[in-house]
Amino acid sequence: MPSILIVTTSHAVIGDTGKPTGLWLEELTTPYAIFRDAGASVAIASIKGGAVPIDPGSAKGDLPASAKRFLADPQTKQALAATPAIDTVDVSAYDAIFLPGGHGAMWDLPDSAALAARLGQAYASGKVIAAVCHGPAGLVEAKRADGSPLVRGKRVSAFTNAEEAAMGLTKAVPFLLETRLAELGAHIESGPRFEPFAVRDGKLVTGQNPASSEKMAELVLSAVRD
Repeated sequence: MPSILIVTTSHAVIGDTGKPTGLWLEELTTPYAIFRDAGASVAIASIKGGAVPIDPGSAKGDLPASAKRFLADPQTKQALAATPAIDTVDVSAYDAIFLPGGHGAMWDLPDSAALAARLGQAYASGKVIAAVCHGPAGLVEAKRADGSPLVRGKRVSAFTNAEEAAMGLTKAVPFLLETRLAELGAHIESGPRFEPFAVRDGKLVTGQNPASSEKMAELVLSAVRD
């Protein structure tokens, strides 16, 4: 039975805008449901620990079935309300580490030395590293054993510059994720804006946007089994 660690953002505000953000709920709940239904053991951690901020835009209206299921379960709700901080987690116990997005991820995931170190450690030991939407922001400081960027030479998908522009947030985020990943030597691959798209390159799995969460999760399971 594979064991998967999900690491979320703890950041709750978009830059200087005062606009609330955090985790984009579907990007956690859809993979979580897919992983659990496949028999995987799943744990949730965050950058700072404690309650995970949820982007209010992802928790209103007609929620995806996975989100309704997650929020209706007292145990999963509690797991999101009391996460351990990533600097307290031993990642050697897991077969995969997955980073969901939400705009909050753009601030604290790349600034977490603990996350970068654990991603590098896990990758070096043959674990699967995965991220979706803004989650690949957590990959920008992750290094291979030789000190080179983890994403260098890898096929990678993430929230695109065009999608960020469509959201009107290109000036609010600390950097454009697609541009930064390309600067690190990643080979960026993407589909149409806001449509499902995910790519696997060996033990690295990435997805473009919230709609890509299902495809990304399925690729993670394939990578874990290989």
